[in-house]
Amino acid sequence: MLPPRSGDVLQVTRAASVQFAQPILFRVIRAHDWPTYDGWIWLDGYELNAAMDAVARRSIFVQLDGLRAVRLTAPAARHLNAGPRTMTGGRNSSPVRVRVG
Repeated sequence: MLPPRSGDVLQVTRAASVQFAQPILFRVIRAHDWPTYDGWIWLDGYELNAAMDAVARRSIFVQLDGLRAVRLTAPAARHLNAGPRTMTGGRNSSPVRVRVG
């Protein structure tokens, strides 16, 4: 896998690092070019919830081969590009669909 680029959404699982026994969705801010072990990379980004809202900013150290790109459906892509919102989640929010793999 090529290094992720800014804006990419990834599924991060145990295959990327043992610390991710519970998989997370992760939107990349940047991939660092810091020297590290072959096949590993430091990424800065946001952990996303099921509604694709950023819930935590994180720096993660992961194996490139263990990352899975998430293909967003049209509603999910619009949600990520919608800009600032006054309401995050709640019962009036529509679900966001994602496709992994």
